[in-house]
Amino acid sequence: MIISFEDFSKVEICIGTIVEVKKFPEALKPAYKVWVDFGSDIGIQKTSAQITVHYQPEDLIGKQVAAVINFLPKHLGKFMSEILLLGFPDSDG
Repeated sequence: MIISFEDFSKVEICIGTIVEVKKFPEALKPAYKVWVDFGSDIGIQKTSAQITVHYQPEDLIGKQVAAVINFLPKHLGKFMSEILLLGFPDSDG
């Protein structure tokens, strides 16, 4: 799908620091619940991330991540996701 620059300019991407990670056993696919601190203007936002094969929860604390912060919140079961973490491929894809 091709989008216009106008559409892309509506996406708000911010950098935040992961402050809490919990296992998300009720998720359909293996995932973590992740809380990210975006500073005093935005605060702490939460999401889920299917990154269990790449990271252990304790290794994520303090990591900086990029996230889309202006999506509508979405229920993932009983958990409300407020942001979308962005992932980027490394040399292994």
